[in-house]
Amino acid sequence: MFSLIRVALLSKWHVHAVDYAKQAMENENISVEVVWDEIHERGIEWGTELGVRFEEDLEKVLSDSSIDGVIITNPTSDHTSIMVEAAKHGKHIFTEKVLALTVEECDEILSEVEKADVEFMISLPRLVEEYYLYAQEVVDKGWLGQLSTIRCRVAHNGAVSTELHPGGWLPQHFYDREKTGGGALIDLGAHPIYLTNRLAGPPKALTARMQSVFNPDVDDQSIVFVEYDSGILGVLETSFVSAGSPFQLQVYGTEGTLLIEQNEVRIKSVQFNSEDWVVPEELPVPLPMPMEQWVASIEHGQAPTITKEDALELTLVNQAAIISNEEERRVELKQIRR
Repeated sequence: MFSLIRVALLSKWHVHAVDYAKQAMENENISVEVVWDEIHERGIEWGTELGVRFEEDLEKVLSDSSIDGVIITNPTSDHTSIMVEAAKHGKHIFTEKVLALTVEECDEILSEVEKADVEFMISLPRLVEEYYLYAQEVVDKGWLGQLSTIRCRVAHNGAVSTELHPGGWLPQHFYDREKTGGGALIDLGAHPIYLTNRLAGPPKALTARMQSVFNPDVDDQSIVFVEYDSGILGVLETSFVSAGSPFQLQVYGTEGTLLIEQNEVRIKSVQFNSEDWVVPEELPVPLPMPMEQWVASIEHGQAPTITKEDALELTLVNQAAIISNEEERRVELKQIRR
């Protein structure tokens, strides 16, 4: 038996808000009770679309004792204030990436989450995918020997003008630095960051270059060179101005190489006693999606595989990358952690 988790949807600002609403409404353990949005007209329209009531007063939503949790897809700049208040009101929290703009803000949020003893989940969905799980298995089993370099690229053409979308298909508010904290890196670049952090271990230092192509207020494309405590070098790439760019995850070591491009996976290792590339016959079964893990943690106290440390180190790399780019220098992450 389970008790129904009653949730509030907080803002349709993010492009994934619709996806999370759909996941929530399709989950038999969740009941979407109310919608709030910082833009009232948008919230009213969304509530009508979903058949859910709209509440214009956020404090009324958070103080409503019948609401168990919140799904947060509001502007990144507002994450800290809203999550802190949600935790203080005893609400479980599901949030879109990134958690916050600075490590200090992340610490504030996670401290309130711990005090309130509520369940927290950040949506880092590639950590549940079969290709990542296979890459982690390869690394853990040492099939590549001592790792040397990891390269990961996630890119799309969301800022490129087309006949259908003259300003690109991304919403224009994604280029509002005050609300987003940045452009391609803080949004799409999150995926290469958290994937490589997982495979390489704690990041030590980095150098970043962030360029603007069409939107001068934010970066349209970025590359970050990360040094990890493990000695591994990471090359993290992202872009809003790259058409046809496939997802790529490449892991190099002293005894082999793992190449992942979209859904194609191949590995070469001296430990296999073969000079040929090997395509795995079977990949690991994907883990439950972040929202399913959030529900399991609320209902059964089951520890999620996506952790608070994943969220914290994602912001850590983003924050350091901005400093590195602005000051044109290598940044040691201990300077930010302290």
